[in-house]
Amino acid sequence: MGLLDRLSGLLGLKKKEVHVLCLGLDNSGKTTIINKLKPSNRDGQAIIFVIDSSDRLRMVVAKEELDTLLNHPDIKHRRIPILFFANKMDLRDAVTSVKVSQLLCLENIKDKPWHICASDAIKGEGLQEGVDWLQDQIQAVKT
Repeated sequence: MGLLDRLSGLLGLKKKEVHVLCLGLDNSGKTTIINKLKPSNRDGQAIIFVIDSSDRLRMVVAKEELDTLLNHPDIKHRRIPILFFANKMDLRDAVTSVKVSQLLCLENIKDKPWHICASDAIKGEGLQEGVDWLQDQIQAVKT
């Protein structure tokens, strides 16, 4: 059972499973298309925010996107858990998850539970730890 399968099962989402692969070059509009196709309500129970820990130049952009997300009206006043994956830890130029946390000023997030995991998505390292934390957070909200 995959990580997202476990989360959907935990949330009681027993819909038929469909796997879709969305491909395209960088900046071709993949994310925009995915955002248009997903359900319009933003009633998610958790957020997973992935950071390329080897791309120091775009860390500022990631911080800006995070700030925009945290100030969005559908998110701002909710105590929604946020899981951060400091991804690509296998690359030579990667900064530690502690450094990523500092660069994104995560210590300023006081109104939402958050957790950061060092990860290597290709090898699957760090993903289980993050999903386990997220499951605990979602379970705590449900009880």
